[in-house]
Amino acid sequence: MKTENEILETRIVTARCLRVDPQSIDSYLGMGGYSALQKALGLKTADLIDEIRLSGLKGRGGAGFPCHTKLDAVRMAEADTKYMVCNADEGEPGNFKDKYLLENDPHQLLEGMIIEAYIAGCTTGYIYIRGEYDAARTLIKRAIVQARERGYLGKNISGSNFCFDIQVKTGAGSYICGEEFALIESIEGKAGRPRNKPPYPTLSGINNMPTVIGNVETISNIPFIINNGHAAYSSIGTASSSGTRLVSLSGNIRRPGVYEVPFGTSIREIVEILGQGVPEDRDIQMVQLGGASGPCIPPDMMDLKLDYAEFADAELSMGSCAVIVIDNRYPVLDAVRLITRFFKHESCGKCTPCREGIRQML
Repeated sequence: MKTENEILETRIVTARCLRVDPQSIDSYLGMGGYSALQKALGLKTADLIDEIRLSGLKGRGGAGFPCHTKLDAVRMAEADTKYMVCNADEGEPGNFKDKYLLENDPHQLLEGMIIEAYIAGCTTGYIYIRGEYDAARTLIKRAIVQARERGYLGKNISGSNFCFDIQVKTGAGSYICGEEFALIESIEGKAGRPRNKPPYPTLSGINNMPTVIGNVETISNIPFIINNGHAAYSSIGTASSSGTRLVSLSGNIRRPGVYEVPFGTSIREIVEILGQGVPEDRDIQMVQLGGASGPCIPPDMMDLKLDYAEFADAELSMGSCAVIVIDNRYPVLDAVRLITRFFKHESCGKCTPCREGIRQML
């Protein structure tokens, strides 16, 4: 008989987590690893784009931008060099889902990156990883070496004409480097500050060349979609939001952790069933969604479902899907003051509304 957790959770990107040995490529191969890459290398890139488009996969980093649009823009760009970047900075307080994937199934991320690079025609890849993620960084570096030794990275991948390799870049604790252009500036060895846009990274990213940037969770969905097809993926979730979401659940909660749920799951189900509610049955003061920069909702809005259309109708942003529960021991203004102090500290100082405005708000 399934538990309440198993009824709610649908495992796609976490299917192998806690089952596969993250230090062993043989363990990953034994569970079907790199089969999606082998399949992709035998298909036309236009067909792969269509498969991702029909799956409805959207970016899981916060913006919810259609994944296929970025890939197709870089694929169609005329340039001698193209780049693939995985944003694993995850500096938003309250988020730790990408850390979970990096530490438990690093080869899944690599396989997704290699497939995306093949589609877009990229030859060089970067994983920009948060400086505090020591264990994750060690595991992903080991996985890269193993993939290279087995012919999944480097020249003529798996006997094809496709050549692609990955480097790891480490952040230095800057919150702002989670923004895509600040991340690019950091990779180039400059101070991590945003650029004006347009142009966007798909046209002018690293070294002013076309660049695909994706989130760890987003990229980790690619192998499932290629192996199982768009119909299997889009059958999960809702009409406007296909697949699953990783939820970083924390705060005043009995069972904090990372949970993978289908779109359409309500905030209340996540808090009360997966998280088993607030200790000592205290009343909930508010729930913050998406991390420290996300919106706060009162308890009477907890029936809101994880669905892009429903969030848009409520004029809310889902962000990277952190759920932070705050009980009635903490006044709302104290929580907001703490968050504002964080942003004052993390401001890069480039733009006046942030540099001066946050100071005045605090």
